[in-house]
Amino acid sequence: MSVANAKHTVLSPVRRHKRSRCSSAGTVIPYTGPIPGGLHPGEIIIIQGSVPPDADSFQVDLSSGCSTKPRSDVALRFSPRFGPSPCVVCNSLQEDAWGDEETLHQLPFKCGAPFEAILLVLEDVFKVAVNGVHLLEYKHRIPINRVNTFSISGKVRVHAVGYIPNSAIYSESGDLSLPYKGRILKGLSPGQHITIKGQVSTYPHSFTVNLCNSKTENIALHLNPRMKSGVFIRNSYLSASWGQEERELPFFPFSPGEYFEILLLCQPHQFKLAVNGSHLFEFRHRVQDLSSIDQLEIMGDMELTDVKLW
Repeated sequence: MSVANAKHTVLSPVRRHKRSRCSSAGTVIPYTGPIPGGLHPGEIIIIQGSVPPDADSFQVDLSSGCSTKPRSDVALRFSPRFGPSPCVVCNSLQEDAWGDEETLHQLPFKCGAPFEAILLVLEDVFKVAVNGVHLLEYKHRIPINRVNTFSISGKVRVHAVGYIPNSAIYSESGDLSLPYKGRILKGLSPGQHITIKGQVSTYPHSFTVNLCNSKTENIALHLNPRMKSGVFIRNSYLSASWGQEERELPFFPFSPGEYFEILLLCQPHQFKLAVNGSHLFEFRHRVQDLSSIDQLEIMGDMELTDVKLW
């Protein structure tokens, strides 16, 4: 995931052993700085860095300030620990007292290796993914509207921290009913992701996802999974004409009545698509002006539960 679309980015902090004060400069590790505008449901924090070969642990804190006496409440401490029993520990600090730890005996971070951690803020939980794979959920113990400070410390190197706002797709109907039509306010650009979550109908024929230009009939990317035949059509409709269909597929990912998540990544020369975490195909751009792709359409035999762009 790219930090290019973040509303605020802290780049290339440098480690030091002296405790840092609250700062927006983002020049030291340990680092503590404000979260611009605070946290809101649907927002994402991206941390790109690497783990030193001799790491024993590091921690990320989302807190309600940077006071040390008394210490500010911590809504989430996320702490990977490297040792005889590798794990990830999560906890919260309220009124200067830590709560019950939640421990996951699974560690996706590796000493000497780079990583990308994504913290997704939802109404009731934080969701954490590492290197593109979901890791854990942590239910809120402190209201997220009190969270305004980000800290990271321990044995870790951080290359960038980005704060990405909520979905930049706005539904014209105001809901997720089908047919769905959403505006991509500034058009697409390389590095952006679109996620589409839903459930296939019980007796489906097909459904359609279009990325198009709202001012013309052009469709830059037409996605059409057909359940009965197990075919996933990709195409473009440009200058009143359909192009060459693409059908190659390692497997067909959709089943009647089943939940799915589509992840569509826009790269400089192509789209990449994954379903339920598994890569399916690439589709080279047939529309070169990506900023002209400003509308998302979804229709057909499915129920739509969520759409986001970041």
